[in-house]
Amino acid sequence: MKILPFKIPKPEQDALIYQEDHELVFFDKFHQHEEIQVSLIAEGKGTLIVGDSINYYSKGDVLVIGSNLPHVFKSEAVENVESQMFTLFFTKEAFGKAFFDLEEMRELKSFFKRAENGFKVTSKSNVLQNMFFELKDSSKLQRFILLLKISKVLSKSKYIALSSFIYKKEYSDIEGKRMRDVMEYTMNNYHKNISLERIATTASMTKNAFCKYFKRRTNKTYFNFLNELRIENACRLLLSDKDFTIAEIADKSGFNNISNFNRQFKNVKQIVPSEYRMIK
Repeated sequence: MKILPFKIPKPEQDALIYQEDHELVFFDKFHQHEEIQVSLIAEGKGTLIVGDSINYYSKGDVLVIGSNLPHVFKSEAVENVESQMFTLFFTKEAFGKAFFDLEEMRELKSFFKRAENGFKVTSKSNVLQNMFFELKDSSKLQRFILLLKISKVLSKSKYIALSSFIYKKEYSDIEGKRMRDVMEYTMNNYHKNISLERIATTASMTKNAFCKYFKRRTNKTYFNFLNELRIENACRLLLSDKDFTIAEIADKSGFNNISNFNRQFKNVKQIVPSEYRMIK
């Protein structure tokens, strides 16, 4: 199975795929697929990287990831708690090339526009969750009807974008493996000291070539990306582990200098860690 690009397994005649994931952790390889992904996180939490951006997901989130938008779920493994995700996969042309261009589908145009960068719903979550729970025991026709209903609600809901930059080209197999290896190493080792030489070696590139490669595909430097990943982890710890001091959180997130941690945190979040902990 190739990771990037990644093919969603489905019967040849099926235009819409319904999938349930019940695992300790979700599929944790950086990947992309042609299908638009519409998912409900029924159980679990963790980090979600989409395109150039680092996000946090938790139970009840409804997420949309656009066609060929690279992403990876990094679940927080919790003892005896299974991660669960309900997902619909489909392409814009799955039901005919012109289907979603019909006048009757005009209400869904904003859904497809939002999906290009991926988005997370911030309103109407309860309505959407109820629709997702109907999918399990529905026929294929009922699931198609539910897809249209879900898409309509998603088109009108409040949302936040998951990515700010789209790399327009599809990854080749070689590029896909390279970015997968970089993302996997980074997510497993962000709390440690990562040198440019080490991450370039992971990508099987020289340091200069890697810097250009990563910037071209994410619109940011590798170390900007690494800092953002560390800050998102720090945010999670600030909210979930009140017993940790800010210095301890800085260390657990990969910062060995508290003043640098405060500076980098403010660059990303516009406030310092102590303020973030109080207002959240």
